[in-house]
Amino acid sequence: MSETDDLTPAESRVRRAFPRGESVDFRAAENEDRALGTSWGAERTVRASVLRTLLLTSPRHEGEIAALKITGARITGALDLKYATIDAAVRLSHCWFDDVPDLYGAQLRQLDLSGSALPGLTSATVRVEGVLRMTDCRMRGPVRLGGAQISGALFMERTEFTAPDDSEPVLQLNQAAIGDDLWAPELRAHGQVRLTGASVAGRINLQDAEFDTPDGIALDAQNLTVGAHVRARCLRARGRIEFRGARIPGRLDLLHARLSHPGDTALRASSCVIGELWLRGGDRIEGALNLRRSQIEILTLEPEMLPDQVYLSNLTYTVLTPHEPAERRLPMLEREGDRYEPYGYEQLMAAYRHVGDDDAARLVQLAKQRRRRTTLAWYGRLWGYVQDATVGYGFRPLRAALWLLSLMAVGSVAYGLDHPRPLKADEAPEFNPAFYTLDLLLPVITFGQESAFAPDGWHQWLSYALIITGWILATTIVTGVTRTVSRQ
Repeated sequence: MSETDDLTPAESRVRRAFPRGESVDFRAAENEDRALGTSWGAERTVRASVLRTLLLTSPRHEGEIAALKITGARITGALDLKYATIDAAVRLSHCWFDDVPDLYGAQLRQLDLSGSALPGLTSATVRVEGVLRMTDCRMRGPVRLGGAQISGALFMERTEFTAPDDSEPVLQLNQAAIGDDLWAPELRAHGQVRLTGASVAGRINLQDAEFDTPDGIALDAQNLTVGAHVRARCLRARGRIEFRGARIPGRLDLLHARLSHPGDTALRASSCVIGELWLRGGDRIEGALNLRRSQIEILTLEPEMLPDQVYLSNLTYTVLTPHEPAERRLPMLEREGDRYEPYGYEQLMAAYRHVGDDDAARLVQLAKQRRRRTTLAWYGRLWGYVQDATVGYGFRPLRAALWLLSLMAVGSVAYGLDHPRPLKADEAPEFNPAFYTLDLLLPVITFGQESAFAPDGWHQWLSYALIITGWILATTIVTGVTRTVSRQ
């Protein structure tokens, strides 16, 4: 005897409606609590084996389009459609499933589980020709969609994923291929969501979504490929958000996001190619931010969101917004630990030059030299301090002029009050304290004063000091000018 020969009244309703694609609604009210599904009686209980038989063997009526459309039923037993090819659309909305449906390797025209409560879903490598809907679902166990091929969109708005333990992800979409959008605003995941290697031809919408895996990876989207944008505004995550190796030609929008993974990495978007990355308006990130080796056209980083550890080595970007003074941007380059990463300074300098802020670019270059100084031996650091104090490593040339004017004033006053004696009184030119001081300070130019007069006593020691200082100033000025010319 087949499963359809001994049907309950509820199952008979489903059998009569199926060939004509009519809907069967068992609900007592539209807003009833599906969590009470275990208390639903026989008047709205349908065996999964009956549904399987209908989908695989039930005859079709000529001129009608068969479809399985059930709302508000309790489905007992496991719906086993493994490797099956189903021509009819399947809608099992606001239903309660006692057991995990098995759709492994199945081929479906369309599947709608909106509003249903399931203990999990086994559907790896499933193929859906149209849309897969899991809107408002409550998943009490792992949902396995790894390798799934969905020609249309995947809808998971307000769906909640939980699992009895954390031994495996609550949602697996690894290596899945979605031909349209992945739509999941307000999704709630109490366990890991895995999107590794997935491909989404359209957009991903995770606005107001919540990911909660405080001791591990909350969202694993390594090597994700998206055709357009990833909208994750107001996203809340406890655990790591992992985008390493992702390809997102549009925006990775994390405006107003709250990311928390203290003591570990909160967001890793390393080795990515991203059109625009937006990190702005949210709480300060709790945990490290890793953007190493990524290529980003427009990088929006708000200083207030940046954590204590920021890894930016070999990060390439063209535009950095919002436009902030260099003093507010430089701290993020010093949060890589003790490592000196010159590329980060060069990239920030290029971003300032891109918008025409040459003053900020010079400040970044000066900060780079000061950071490099900390890595040198003691004598290199000493020479660096001299260059910094005198001409600011060549980025503050007016400082050298101030030093020269100050020393010239000191020498002019000192030698003006007490002239040094001439070497040959009958041949010496008239003594000029200002030009005599310049002769001592400038190692190349001569005004004929230094060679004609011979100071003694403390004047002689002052002349030695002026000569040495002059050489130091000249050397640092030449070094700074050479660095400026080579940079341009």
